[in-house]
Amino acid sequence: MSKPTGRRDVLKALSALGTLAIFRCGGSAAADGGGVSNGACVLDPTLTRGPYWVDERLQRSDIRSDTNGRASPNPRPGLPLAGALVDIWHCDAVGIYSDVQGAGAGQNFLRGYQTTDASGMASFTTIYPGWYTGRAVHIHVKVRLFDSANNVTTEATTQIFFDDATSDAVYRTAAPYTSRPTRNTRNAADGIYGNRTVLLASLQGDPASGYSASFPLAIRVGQVNAG
Repeated sequence: MSKPTGRRDVLKALSALGTLAIFRCGGSAAADGGGVSNGACVLDPTLTRGPYWVDERLQRSDIRSDTNGRASPNPRPGLPLAGALVDIWHCDAVGIYSDVQGAGAGQNFLRGYQTTDASGMASFTTIYPGWYTGRAVHIHVKVRLFDSANNVTTEATTQIFFDDATSDAVYRTAAPYTSRPTRNTRNAADGIYGNRTVLLASLQGDPASGYSASFPLAIRVGQVNAG
């Protein structure tokens, strides 16, 4: 990743990040630490990274395919979801994560990172996430900054969730999502989501043509939270 040298540079570099960024703005420090005195937006709330983080070091903008030569759909089938950034990972349409379980073992689909450009922009092309038992629909995102020796100096992790009505429409009308039974965990029942509506992605599009979205994001410099 690129290494902005100061707080202002970092906020600029991360302020226009796409599809996986959540932020809170405050003119003064909030009681729970969510706001900052200069009014900058700070990644909040920080959530557990979940059990499936694998540091693949895959610098790519299109994360839909496996590059390890294993027999798998190429690219992974599903509805387009454009405009994500930094380091992201999520399950495929049938609820499988690459590299950590079952049919996804030894593969690296739906994982990757991008470095923000001079305008603070980065983007990914991916698919609408599937679901698995016990979790609502979500995408993981991690932001990291490094010093000159490549040590992590700032790390923040969160998860982005999707409106239940949108997920219902996708899973009801688009293949291969339609091959699965009705999902059993919605946002209200997800213990990580915790009714934090600020974590909901705002999408533009429809199940026929796909979705796109962009989100601003900034983080506290020096915050290290491996989650």
